[in-house]
Amino acid sequence: MIISHLRAFIKFKGDSFLLPSQNPLSSSRFSPHAALLASLLHSNSFSNNGDRPLSRYQKVANLDDAFNLFDEMTQRRPLPSVVKFNQLLNAVAKMNHFSCSLDLFKQMCLIGVPVNEYSMSIAIKCCCQMSRTNDGFALLASCFRRAVVPNVYIFSTLLDGLVIEDRILEAENFFKKLIKQKLCEPDVVMYSTMIKGLCKFGNNDIAIGLLRLMDERGCKPNVVIYSTIIDSLCKDKLIEDAFKLFKEMVFAKGIQPDVITYNSLIHGLCNLCRWDEVSKLLKEMEEDLRISPDLHTFSILVDALCKEGRVDEAEAVIDIMVERRVVPDIVTYNTLIDGYCLRGEMTKARTLFDSLTSKGFVPNVVTYSSLLNGYCRSLKIEEAMHLFHEMTRKGLKPCIVTYSTMLQGLFRVGRCGAARKFFDEMQAQGLIPDECTYGIILDGFCNNHQVEEALSLFHLVA
Repeated sequence: MIISHLRAFIKFKGDSFLLPSQNPLSSSRFSPHAALLASLLHSNSFSNNGDRPLSRYQKVANLDDAFNLFDEMTQRRPLPSVVKFNQLLNAVAKMNHFSCSLDLFKQMCLIGVPVNEYSMSIAIKCCCQMSRTNDGFALLASCFRRAVVPNVYIFSTLLDGLVIEDRILEAENFFKKLIKQKLCEPDVVMYSTMIKGLCKFGNNDIAIGLLRLMDERGCKPNVVIYSTIIDSLCKDKLIEDAFKLFKEMVFAKGIQPDVITYNSLIHGLCNLCRWDEVSKLLKEMEEDLRISPDLHTFSILVDALCKEGRVDEAEAVIDIMVERRVVPDIVTYNTLIDGYCLRGEMTKARTLFDSLTSKGFVPNVVTYSSLLNGYCRSLKIEEAMHLFHEMTRKGLKPCIVTYSTMLQGLFRVGRCGAARKFFDEMQAQGLIPDECTYGIILDGFCNNHQVEEALSLFHLVA
């Protein structure tokens, strides 16, 4: 049903799906996110100033140019305005040289440039980008000492820094403090940041409470905020609650969903194997709203079908992707390889693996690990060993999952000595065995009647 539905829409008129040459921000179907993205770009400290020509201070191409220009600026008398210094700071930050931008900011302060809230916002953003949010708060304190009034962007940046560092409780307390002490009125970006952090840790009830607070304080939520909560509910398999919120968004608030919203709902339904509803949702997307599935949509379908062993249908979905000019990525192909391996179809898995280079992809650790898992499950341990060594020769570093897969395969064919060697090698590479790895080793020794070896390892771990 999924396949027949997707095929039915391949014959849409030309503008029904996004062509590679199209600008996604120019498409009316993307207007909710496009409008938000445009507003964020213009409010972002590291963005360009609209369509205005770039000044000399904004056009620096590398760090050497930036430092030379800064030295030249500091020699002028009178000093250039803080606006010019800010443009240079921003240019360096946009090159992701956050530490260097901070150094220039410090030198500005030392030579007496009267820094303003824009200078501070760039410096604080740099701190947060380097996971140094505490330093960002120290700069906030200096704002007050310098009589610089922090704006909503500075507070948003610090809030985002706490969320990035997974300091959600601190972020929540900071957000409450801003409101209680009337330091600033949170805007939609601040609410979105806080809700994103809460949902990251499954605090859906608090996130929904914050959504209600937005209404109370006259701040209109957007599609991004609703989609964030819907996605979190779907991940927690609270699909009915997700659809309830979806209906509120569409019918009560008049907010049009986008492909991201639908992807979350489709993913949630796929995880519950509710395929009829997936088909209905795809139909609604394309027929009613003219929202075409994107790479993520197709990847969700491929992954769910492969996990159910419906690899033939997953192949058909990839064929449809190509027909609709949605280019599969390495994640899509990794999923299909894993699907073949789960069904023991190692010839197909290897053929696809070998064809990746001709498709323009380089196999990564996940690709190798999926194929290794297939060989080990099929007890083709020599092929697995050969592939493992090929992987390391190509400069890829096996992860804990790769080693655990190899250990399980070796124990299954009774090669306990080789398994112990792999275990020692894994630790020599600096990888720390997790609970799953230890479980594989203890089970492996016990199943091969090497109880003393298992006990020895158990006491070592204890």
